[in-house]
Amino acid sequence: MKKLQLLFSFLFIAVIFVSCSTSKEARTQRRIIDGNWQLQTVITEGITGKIKAQVFNEEDFNCFVGSAWHFNNNNSLGYYNISQNAGECVAIKRDFRWSIDETTTPKLFQFKRLDTKLKDLDEGGGFKFTIVQLSDQAMQLRSDITFEGKPASFIYNFVRTK
Repeated sequence: MKKLQLLFSFLFIAVIFVSCSTSKEARTQRRIIDGNWQLQTVITEGITGKIKAQVFNEEDFNCFVGSAWHFNNNNSLGYYNISQNAGECVAIKRDFRWSIDETTTPKLFQFKRLDTKLKDLDEGGGFKFTIVQLSDQAMQLRSDITFEGKPASFIYNFVRTK
């Protein structure tokens, strides 16, 4: 009887461990993302003409072009830096927590902005992006939105630095 209880306990722990572990695909994506990137371009789809649109509850999407991003796979933290861009934008360094959402197909990249004490700024929310492309040198993320009642997207194109 004692051996049977021990066996069930072991199986229960094994099931919990397996269900909470990160998939091989997500671990590979996390390792690729780890490091320093620059947001080279932000492209809009489904939007015509020039627009001003705030992204990440922070700044106009054009202020993010050229921003530096750092991702740390070990602790799931990162930060981005926005420069003033000739005074058109507010210079910001923002910490965030990031992960790969494995509950969807395709898997999603997600992050939540943090304050200086690493507390959530987005009240449990955050931002999710479809991973369109991911390689050692380039990353493309897509954020689907509604603009003027119609489906649209922001496409974020990153290149690895350093």
